[in-house]
Amino acid sequence: MTTTTLAVLVPLLPFLGALAGLLLGRTAPGFVRPLAVLPTLASLALAATVAWRQGGGQAVDAATELTPTGSVPVELALYVDGFAALTAVLVTVVAACVQIYSTGYLRDDPRYPSYAALVSLFTSAMLLVVYSGDLMVLLVGWEVMGICSYFLVGHYWETPEARAASLKAFLVTKLGDVPFLIGLFALASDAGSFRVTRILGAVADGGIEHPTLICLLLLAGVAGKSAQFPLHTWLPDAMAGPTPVSALIHAATMVAAGVYFVARLLPLFEASQAAMTVLAVMAAVTMTGSALAALAQDDIKRVLAYSTIGQLGYMTGALAVADRGAAVFHLLSHGAFKALLFLAAGVIIHAAGTNSLAAMSRMGHLRDRVPDAYWTMTVALLALAAIPPFSGFFSKEAVLGVAEHVVTGHTEHAPAAAGWIVLLAGLVTALLTAAYATRLWLLAFRGEGPEAPDHGRQPLTMTAVLWVLAVPSLALGGFAFRVLPDWFDGHDLTPTLTTSVLGTGVALVGGIVTYATWRHTTAHAARVPLGAVAAHPEGDAGLVEAEAIASHAPAYGDIAYAPDPSDPGRLLLGPLHRPAAAGFHLDAVYTALFVRPVRAGASLVRFLDREVVETYVRGAGALPRRLGAAVRRAQTGNVQTYVSALLAGTVVLAVAAVLVATGA
Repeated sequence: MTTTTLAVLVPLLPFLGALAGLLLGRTAPGFVRPLAVLPTLASLALAATVAWRQGGGQAVDAATELTPTGSVPVELALYVDGFAALTAVLVTVVAACVQIYSTGYLRDDPRYPSYAALVSLFTSAMLLVVYSGDLMVLLVGWEVMGICSYFLVGHYWETPEARAASLKAFLVTKLGDVPFLIGLFALASDAGSFRVTRILGAVADGGIEHPTLICLLLLAGVAGKSAQFPLHTWLPDAMAGPTPVSALIHAATMVAAGVYFVARLLPLFEASQAAMTVLAVMAAVTMTGSALAALAQDDIKRVLAYSTIGQLGYMTGALAVADRGAAVFHLLSHGAFKALLFLAAGVIIHAAGTNSLAAMSRMGHLRDRVPDAYWTMTVALLALAAIPPFSGFFSKEAVLGVAEHVVTGHTEHAPAAAGWIVLLAGLVTALLTAAYATRLWLLAFRGEGPEAPDHGRQPLTMTAVLWVLAVPSLALGGFAFRVLPDWFDGHDLTPTLTTSVLGTGVALVGGIVTYATWRHTTAHAARVPLGAVAAHPEGDAGLVEAEAIASHAPAYGDIAYAPDPSDPGRLLLGPLHRPAAAGFHLDAVYTALFVRPVRAGASLVRFLDREVVETYVRGAGALPRRLGAAVRRAQTGNVQTYVSALLAGTVVLAVAAVLVATGA
């Protein structure tokens, strides 16, 4: 087969698997798991073959016109360069691991057939985004992912949290998609095509008349899809879905789509220094704010969710300093260790038999019960903290290194202000990342929480996947930074001495300080029920309850527990702990600025419709009805009455005629 044919089959196979799974899920349940796993594995094999054949060389470019449009044509185009080839491998690896893992994690779930089909469709949509050479076809995959995320996040639709989270994810991402769509049309209007190659050609020739406006419109969609400030608030709430879904969304699909889109069209963004500066500010606020929020969360999945937001901030920061090689390098590295983190968290939750054990303040005695999760999550957390020689060190240092190059004037593709913003924010975030990674490890595996019932060993399909993902989390970085430049425009990804020392130094400081704080607070640790306020160091029942709610502290039996006083995050953040635990109250701000005014407007419209418009409608119907009732009363059916009325009328007419004649 030709490379083009193989590339077409990569997104097609998961789509066919999803279709077959939906059709046969009820009639032939025995085929559901093979239809979930085998097409994804086949797609992985084909994606790897395409990447091997492409080899980082000449891009595979093919297209056929779908239908005449009369203006800007829409083409079924394929464009596979080094970025696309490797990203597709990441997507299929993570999707295959998630499908295999889910066969054990959701083995007793009655809705597994629809879940597996939606995961396959999700995978197919992301692959369409990766391989598409036409922006309108890319938009199809972009929107299909939004629909899939809505259903998958709301998989446990019986719970109000899942229903609210799925709706929030859909609406917030759609809020960004509206200007994104306008930007796509404006871009195609200037370039005369939706084809990526022709758009980039128009950019090189100076044919884009309004690059700043177009880029800002596109960035709105990117911020929504990739959970960047200010449209990031949907991602932590999306943890209400099954944990394998979280791994898929955070590691390889959905949130990666926005970063990949900017990487694909980076020359367009480079044409506007204002857009690059906005991108840098967005990245800086996102990565530092999310790291602070992660340090305050009690739910392990919310810690990982805020961590994803911050790591995506690193990727957009690399794009803000005009280096898509570093951005996609971190995308690949992050995809491996973040999928591992979520799936290991799923093993912990599965071992307890309840999602509520995701609260780290209640974890205890887990190291010996889930050794596979313990060791593999340790590897993943070291990669997240960017400790050498783990993969996260090399990819994160690539981002900091290119920011340093901009600051020192070694490149002129990005404004110096963007370089300073990304570099300083990246170093602060490296410190905070190591702090919350250390905190997570300490509370999850060395905590002294109540020991939950043991629900037995986890299925082999769950634990084996962890070790598969541990390999790239450990070894990908050291291998990739030497090989990937040939795939990524030849840009050097070797760590620089200055940022390596600074980045590793602040990471070690963050980890050591957090460990020392934990040792200090452990000596005075005591879980305090809400009723036992006197024992709580704050001494305020309202404060304890508010912090328990803000930190999503779960109920243990009939007693709700406040966050663990031994939590080092409380001491490290100080007065920032409460707002950070609540995501800096951005949801409350959006409620005040948007939700309440919209609801008030809707109430006004409803009042006008019911009390004003409907009054006129009712009046217009009431008048003919009353006239009809009056006429109806005259229709008695009595002949004598009719003759009397006729005679009376005749007399009246005669009198009138006489009066008229007399007057004349």
